[in-house]
Amino acid sequence: MPQPWPAPRAWTPVAATVAIPGSKSITNRALVLAALSGRESTLTGALQGRDADLMIDALRALGVPVEVDATTVRVGGHPGFRGPAAVDCGLAGTVMRFVPPAAVLADGEIRFDGDPRARERPMGTVLDALRAVGAVVEGGALPFTLVGTGAIAGGTVTVDASASSQFVSGLLLSGARYDKGLTVHHDGKPVPSMPHIEMTVAMLRDAGVAVDDAEPNTWRVEPGPVAARDWVIEPDLSNATPFLAAAAVTGGEVTVTGWPSSTTQPGDAIRDILSRMGCAVTLTDGALTVRGPERLAGIDIDLHEVGELTPTVAALAALADGPSHLRGIAHLRGHETDRLAALTAEITGLGGDAEETRDGLEIRPTALHGGTWRAYADHRMATAGAIIGLVVADVSVDDIGTTAKTMPDFPDRWARMLGGDLGGDY
Repeated sequence: MPQPWPAPRAWTPVAATVAIPGSKSITNRALVLAALSGRESTLTGALQGRDADLMIDALRALGVPVEVDATTVRVGGHPGFRGPAAVDCGLAGTVMRFVPPAAVLADGEIRFDGDPRARERPMGTVLDALRAVGAVVEGGALPFTLVGTGAIAGGTVTVDASASSQFVSGLLLSGARYDKGLTVHHDGKPVPSMPHIEMTVAMLRDAGVAVDDAEPNTWRVEPGPVAARDWVIEPDLSNATPFLAAAAVTGGEVTVTGWPSSTTQPGDAIRDILSRMGCAVTLTDGALTVRGPERLAGIDIDLHEVGELTPTVAALAALADGPSHLRGIAHLRGHETDRLAALTAEITGLGGDAEETRDGLEIRPTALHGGTWRAYADHRMATAGAIIGLVVADVSVDDIGTTAKTMPDFPDRWARMLGGDLGGDY
């Protein structure tokens, strides 16, 4: 069992400048597209973390040569995916949802498995869609096996992607390599995290793939090659949010460097969220600066499009002076953990007043006390506990190591922020 991590207190307002590692979402999409091109591509500024490592290992298992030099990743040319192979998905949604649609192009059996919690995460939408376009799939969730023949017909599929936008993105990424291309139609409740699908479409177009998304809830990927290109990976804006939250809850000032002027990353929404909670937020020359208020306001907000920010926003809400209502996030029950139940349990466990609703959370102001904050093997739960620990004495996170999913050195970065130096990046 991991040793509990005593969350550091901030005895004075935090003042720091922070550089954030590359985006997990962009890194893993770029890796898949590079592998599908069959030619050499380079990623610069790529994420170094468990999710990226799992994606790289999955591609290597399929016969794709990949070389890693710190944050530079070179994906080599290859004649096509091959089996037999075994793919470890860990707890990475991008691996379990993005790799199978590519692996059906391999010749041979490809077996997929992952962490125990991953076996509980929904996969049937992707696997049923692959069956509908000609794939042979044994199983309906992890573990499962694909039997590839080197090609797949493609065509049109109708899916219910209301549980995860990754179902759509995973199918679209490989669709151009199917004989007939691929049309994906969503039929169900609104798709969550639509910015992630917009990210996928934009990256496909950058790789020379024709995508028609003019009709709502329908995406058409034309058959054809995926162009090799070099990718420059943006910083992970969602991973930046705990550091910006540190300014918000301590009345301090934190600057994140390398913030893009325009982006498809959902994490960019933190700017508006923090402004609505009373922070001063400025973006100048690629540097985003947040200055915290004397009193943090509660917020009533629909997070359906940016659900990954919920743990950070919930931690802020637990420390705010007014009530908060977080809505539109019922789909978070199927993430790395059931995030709604987990956040409710951990906030109330520290003396807070949190209640799970049909599609979100109600959080009301009350004094918090110390205790153990459980991470549930979920990196965003772990960082939420770190935020609360800045201003609540004697908070420990039971497994801070789970942050290795997207930021292996999170504890060191957090500690350096608290010793911050506005003149130096880290």
